[in-house]
Amino acid sequence: MATRSIKEVARLARVSVGTVSNVLNRPEIVAPATRARVFDAIRELGFVRNEVARHLRVGRSRTVGLVVLDVANPFFADVAQGAEALADEHDTMVVLCNSGADPSRERRHLDQLEQQRVMGILITPVDAQHPRLAELAARGTPVVLVDSSATGLQCSVAVDDRLGGQIAAAHLIERGHRRITFVGGPPSIKQVADRHAGVAGAVAAAGGVELIDSSMPMLSAAAGRAAGERVAAMHAGERPTAAFCANDLLALGFLQAMAACGLRVPDDMAIVGYDDIDFAAAAAVPLSSVRQPRELLGRTAIELLLEEVAHPERHRHRQVIFQPDLVVRESSAPRRRS
Repeated sequence: MATRSIKEVARLARVSVGTVSNVLNRPEIVAPATRARVFDAIRELGFVRNEVARHLRVGRSRTVGLVVLDVANPFFADVAQGAEALADEHDTMVVLCNSGADPSRERRHLDQLEQQRVMGILITPVDAQHPRLAELAARGTPVVLVDSSATGLQCSVAVDDRLGGQIAAAHLIERGHRRITFVGGPPSIKQVADRHAGVAGAVAAAGGVELIDSSMPMLSAAAGRAAGERVAAMHAGERPTAAFCANDLLALGFLQAMAACGLRVPDDMAIVGYDDIDFAAAAAVPLSSVRQPRELLGRTAIELLLEEVAHPERHRHRQVIFQPDLVVRESSAPRRRS
């Protein structure tokens, strides 16, 4: 079927093109009887408005780009759900883009979103200090950092990751562990670096505790399994007795490796993850995890973006920081004494 035009709608409804435009964009100014005639014509013809053309006319769409590090991580799915819920209340659509923690791929997404005249961009950046983010804002595309802190050039919503690492390590130390491994991803990711710093600080304050790094190139379950196999292969006298993983996917993979290698959790190895995704509580051994307010992060990010779009002249950038809390489950229960 051929695409119907606004002129055909006007002809069938016996009104001007301007009246049809008003019905579509400002229906409150059109008489009810005329509105009804136009809507009848739209239904009869199967007319669909050209949103791209409309956006080009007004210079901005009702679409927000959300660029995340890993769409396979349920944490980001929950963030997106929170963002979408509030965006929907404001007749705005969220488009999800996956950078895969690849700077060049992230840059391509940002270029395409800017070319599409999106209302704004929410992003968990590979590098929060990259000048590209400030350039976008300077050219009129508001940017809000999600799960990452900003320096004042943009709004941001984040969790105190250093505190998260600290409370996880303190929990394991209180349970009597003196050899703890940090299973992390690329240290170039600020969240990973901050969580490691929190663990290192707690270990240093405790004294007599050894911290063993098990850095991995990815923040995935497969990387967690690889780290777990490497730790399990260590001599029993040198092997750590506890692991703090930089996210729950790493922790779940690490947990799988312990089971495959015949090590008991938590008797031989206590494990704490980060994010408290739904799968954490459903694991074979329910996983202790540092909880982040995932949906609230997304909802707050959209709220800040909408504020900036609505009132750019009086908007002041804000950095919102939430506090994490530890959810203790069986994976880090007290060690049993034989």
